[in-house]
Amino acid sequence: MPDTSFDLFHSASALWFVILASLCISFVALVISVMRARQSLREPATSEPLPVRALLREFEKNGHSPEASLVNWSPQTLRGILAKELPDAQVIVVSNREPYIHNLEGDSIDLVVPASGLVSALEPITRACGGTWIAYGGGSADHLVVDRNDRIEVPPDNPSYTLRRVWLTDEEQQGYYLGFANEGLWPLCHIAFTRPIFRTSDWETYEAVNRKFADTVIAEARNERPIVLVQDYHFALLPRMIRERLPEAIVITFWHIPWPNSEVFSICPWREKILDGLLGSSIIGFHTQFHCNNFVESVDRFLESRIEREDSAISYGGQTSLVHAYPISIEWPPAQLGKLPDVAQCRARIREKFGMADDVSLCVGVERLDYTKGILDRFHALDELLKQHPQWIGKVALLQIAAPSRGTLPAYQQLYEECVRCADEINERYGSDGYTPVLMVAEHHSQEQVYEIYRAAEVCMVTSLHDGMNLVAKEFVAARDDEQGVLMLSMFAGASKELLESLIVNPYDATMMAEALLQALTMASDEQRQRMRRMREIVRDNNVYRWAGSMLLDAARLRKRDALDRAMAAPPAAGGKLISIFDHKRVAAL
Repeated sequence: MPDTSFDLFHSASALWFVILASLCISFVALVISVMRARQSLREPATSEPLPVRALLREFEKNGHSPEASLVNWSPQTLRGILAKELPDAQVIVVSNREPYIHNLEGDSIDLVVPASGLVSALEPITRACGGTWIAYGGGSADHLVVDRNDRIEVPPDNPSYTLRRVWLTDEEQQGYYLGFANEGLWPLCHIAFTRPIFRTSDWETYEAVNRKFADTVIAEARNERPIVLVQDYHFALLPRMIRERLPEAIVITFWHIPWPNSEVFSICPWREKILDGLLGSSIIGFHTQFHCNNFVESVDRFLESRIEREDSAISYGGQTSLVHAYPISIEWPPAQLGKLPDVAQCRARIREKFGMADDVSLCVGVERLDYTKGILDRFHALDELLKQHPQWIGKVALLQIAAPSRGTLPAYQQLYEECVRCADEINERYGSDGYTPVLMVAEHHSQEQVYEIYRAAEVCMVTSLHDGMNLVAKEFVAARDDEQGVLMLSMFAGASKELLESLIVNPYDATMMAEALLQALTMASDEQRQRMRRMREIVRDNNVYRWAGSMLLDAARLRKRDALDRAMAAPPAAGGKLISIFDHKRVAAL
């Protein structure tokens, strides 16, 4: 008979040997894994970063998540984010246009608040965050009201932040702003069939002015870790220039105009330098995901980089840049509404001012005089409506507010002449005593005046040929607390991705636009109310505070990730002890 006790002993011994061997193998694997993690997080400055997917998992629940829509976004929300997530962070805004302009009017100084989409979006944000706004001082009396450091506290009635003005010569303004930015980049980025013009002298001036603004940012920074919000195509080189001198800064660049596809972008002679400059940013923001995709494709085509499409991030030159869509919006509720009477009174005042009869339906267009805005196209749509439906002659008029812009450039001079000629032709064809179909007013208007016009209109026509967002559409919606009025909105404006209850049109199709205009003019009050109510909810919930808050939350997460990287890359404790599993709890607490 076999000795079963001996067999059992050997079986038990073998089992224990297997268990001990497995534990040893697991321990060795754990040690190797931790050592590799520490080594890769400690990467040398000359190497490329880890694949960013692993590093950015913590950003999956970001400001664009469903939870963000439950937040009541307001100035208090922004201040709370800064206090909790970014304590002691200095916010610096950089733009070409300043929020307040001082001009000499005889012996007095006149204060002007420009009717600019960028200013109307950023000004309430800067008021909420405090800090410093750096901009070109172009007003004729700007230099008279600043202190010896070129600063002035604004707003004048209730100062809450500092405006730091930068002075440019006429030559700098000509080459950097009118030249490279607006004869080069502006038509390059907009599909409006205007040929971009690139001159080496303009590029050199653009580069020098970007350097001048970088010097000002460095001078205004109170420490090495400010949050710098760089605005628009005037400063494509600025992020890299800031990064070289403030490597720990969070640089958020927002590109307010479209980004073209890589084939169109290849036209620019300095395409690689522009991309390199922008990739000095921690975060690069666009209005729509489509423009983000175009930017990423341009980087992929022209620079040696690693693109993590799942995480919307680019690794380049040892740094990671996030590329996100942040649809810009407006303040809610608009401050201007508190200064205006009800809709009926606004309508009466506008009709009296422009000599319009009570039975004439008022359509409005409000924008800078620019070839991307489709002003001529809406004139053609009105002409087509009156041609196809002559019963509307004498019953509808278009008030076009076209603020003069870049008037020294030939393309803008030509546009103005074409608009005047087209308006005159329509008025001659259909006008009569007491009835003018097209009222073109090429003058600057204050925001309060613009909102009064919005409230007086039956139809607002936003017919951009190409636009990043177009805030006129959102301003019109916000102005209509009576829940009436119809928005006609170009399919090529970013706002059309949000305001789906508008009448979305192709501005290149005059017949289609004429039919949409007829639909707007004959739309029942109940349908207007249903459409407007939904659009107002969207503008209210996705207001400008959410736009800024989303970027600041992403900035806070980037700062926490940097702290995580530094903690994980720190040398081992005395005695060469490996980082323990429990140390991760300490790191996570950062």
